[in-house]
Amino acid sequence: MIYFDHAASSYPKPPEVVQAVSEALTDYGANPGRGNYALAEKAANVINETRQELAHFFGLSNPNRVIFFQNATMALNQAILGFPFQKRDHVITTTFEHNSVRRPLEACVLEKGIDVTYIRIRDGEFHEEKWSEALRDNTKLITVTHASNVTGELMPLDAISQFAKQHNIPLLVDASQTAGVLSINMEKMGIDLLAFPGHKSLLGPQGIGVLLIGEEVELNPLVYGGTGAHSESRNQPEALPYKFESGTVNTPGIAGLLAGLRVVKERTLEAIRKHEIELANECFHQLNMIDGIDVYGKADVGVVAFSIKGVDSHEIAMILDQHYQIAVRAGLHCAPLAHEQLETLNTGLIRVSFGFTNTKEEVDTFIDAIKEINQYY
Repeated sequence: MIYFDHAASSYPKPPEVVQAVSEALTDYGANPGRGNYALAEKAANVINETRQELAHFFGLSNPNRVIFFQNATMALNQAILGFPFQKRDHVITTTFEHNSVRRPLEACVLEKGIDVTYIRIRDGEFHEEKWSEALRDNTKLITVTHASNVTGELMPLDAISQFAKQHNIPLLVDASQTAGVLSINMEKMGIDLLAFPGHKSLLGPQGIGVLLIGEEVELNPLVYGGTGAHSESRNQPEALPYKFESGTVNTPGIAGLLAGLRVVKERTLEAIRKHEIELANECFHQLNMIDGIDVYGKADVGVVAFSIKGVDSHEIAMILDQHYQIAVRAGLHCAPLAHEQLETLNTGLIRVSFGFTNTKEEVDTFIDAIKEINQYY
């Protein structure tokens, strides 16, 4: 099997990650923060160490503001649904957002009476007049994906951050497609909230996501319960990370994320991105040379999206899987507004996404398969 769906989840996982998860289950599988005995303390130490390494890696000064969730979707829900919106508050975002951003925002429209403006971004360019026109006196949050999960196109994050800081508006960034590929420093880049999964380019297991909360941001928790600390209080503790981590956290997932992060650091972000971009550019170039195929985006990260004219994307993905043993993603990729902008809402797109373990030979095999399939349409 050729696996070209790393934008959904990296596979195969590094041996170090598998070993770390196994050790967490077999060597110290106790409840962290809920006991003073050695096994519970070992679990708690691994979790704290992971907080520290993630804070350092992403430029956040306080490790206690690194909060663990079951995935990036839950992290984004905490950031958006937990934001202290008042009725008629306003949010600016983009049409490239994943449903993990759009749906919580639309829930706030219904439940809290806020307004949302979706800005169309083309070719990754920042048009200040569009953002200035969208700005209101009651704009309380800007949220943007770092890179589109549909096309791999990078958003103009630096310019958006400058705009947000100029107008004193907090900035939430969805780094689901860039954490573990691009260098991200929250303090230097002016990011107030950063959400990402552990199971994509950070190479960790599924079931772990992270929200990093800047010092100036206050959120309301979405879940209340036991935190292993401040148990005497009838109310949810205000101290972080306890305020947002009720119940038992995913220790094996966190241990696996720590191991994955260390693999990323060993390989280096520069080498990872260089390899993935080389594969994406090669795929992008070869697909563009095939008649009847439309390619989208610019392959800013290791993602290439395309369509065969008039053919549903799911049909192509099924053929690739069943006849060529090539795994790709098809459909709307949980980002319908992006497809509306690209005018691919009816057929969807085929998305090919690369990881560090993929090779140019696999890209060549994929291109040969697409050429054969294309002959029948």
